[in-house]
Amino acid sequence: MQSVNPRREALLASLLMVSLGCHKAQDPNMQFPPTQVTVATVTATTIPARFRYQGVATASKHVPVRANVTGVIVERPFTEGTDVQKGALLFQIDTTLYVAALQNASGTLADSKAKLDNAERNLARLKGLIAEHAIAQKDYDDAEQAYKQAQADVAANQGLVDQARKNYNDTRVRAEVAGRVGLAYLVLGARVTGPGDTLTSLDQIDPIYVTFNPPQEDVLAWRRAIVEKRLVFPSGKLRVRAILADGTVDPQDGTLNFADVQIGPLTGTQTLRATFPNASHVLLPGQFLKVELLDLKREGAILVPQRAVQQGLTGAYVYALGDSNKVGIRPVQASAWAGSQWVIDAGLKPGDRVVVDGTQKIYPGAKVSPVAYNPATDSVAAPPEQDVPAPPSFPLVTGRR
Repeated sequence: MQSVNPRREALLASLLMVSLGCHKAQDPNMQFPPTQVTVATVTATTIPARFRYQGVATASKHVPVRANVTGVIVERPFTEGTDVQKGALLFQIDTTLYVAALQNASGTLADSKAKLDNAERNLARLKGLIAEHAIAQKDYDDAEQAYKQAQADVAANQGLVDQARKNYNDTRVRAEVAGRVGLAYLVLGARVTGPGDTLTSLDQIDPIYVTFNPPQEDVLAWRRAIVEKRLVFPSGKLRVRAILADGTVDPQDGTLNFADVQIGPLTGTQTLRATFPNASHVLLPGQFLKVELLDLKREGAILVPQRAVQQGLTGAYVYALGDSNKVGIRPVQASAWAGSQWVIDAGLKPGDRVVVDGTQKIYPGAKVSPVAYNPATDSVAAPPEQDVPAPPSFPLVTGRR
């Protein structure tokens, strides 16, 4: 008869009890409590609708400076790169020839006026004689013709004087508008050959223009949204914000003042332009920046917390609760962020319930225990966007003289 090892029997009994306990834990008839999840109820709300585009600054007025006369430049009193007032002297062209021409024309005019006075007196004298039939009619007609010819000579010579005086005045090339003067293309001593020569340029940069080009897809979407009353434009002028290349914001907003009537056939974009006050010269012509359209409102927007939106192989989706608090997958289209929430363009409607927290513990068809989402106590939500500080005013940089 084989002896029994007490220690071995005790070990076998322990293993048997563990095996029975495991089978009991895996009993399919056992009921687990529903998983607790945080659920947000979808509502429609009105939010700011902001659009950003790449833009470029241009002078509100760009005036090439040219001379109407020829001659040698003898003076250039302005400093390149500085601001000048309207009428400021920019170039002085040698006046020698034009002074002589003006004096010659003035002398000719004086001579013709003297002849006119003589013809007028002669005609007046003959007028009394012809009434008494003391002279022949031909003599009177000749005197009258001489008077008219003298009048014509005075008028012609007056025109020559006016032209000579204008040419003389045009030797002083002045600023036609107030603005910032650019580089001088001709130096002292250079000869100006006429209006074909550009001497410099004037740029008016206060105010300044910023041009940007939304794609036609956005333009069409705006039109549809306006017709469907999902996008609301302000009643007055649309404000525009300028964001510089380093992320700083122009402290003064601009206003939209021009929209082209056609779409560019090569670019597929529409040209829009905004006007910005620019007294401190923060914006300069040729400067690239971003523009943001303000005052637009999007009505009926669907918002959900950002972490409620999941990304799958076929796109974005959320876990939504149906009848009896059962979980289902709902594909959505999320277009943009609004603070700490996604803007949902399609897939949800007001009244839908979306799982915010606990998505890792659920699956389609699971029954859950919902807890209302409270955004006021949500410590995970991202803070709202803040405006970056405005840049300081730039000092005026003067160039060489």
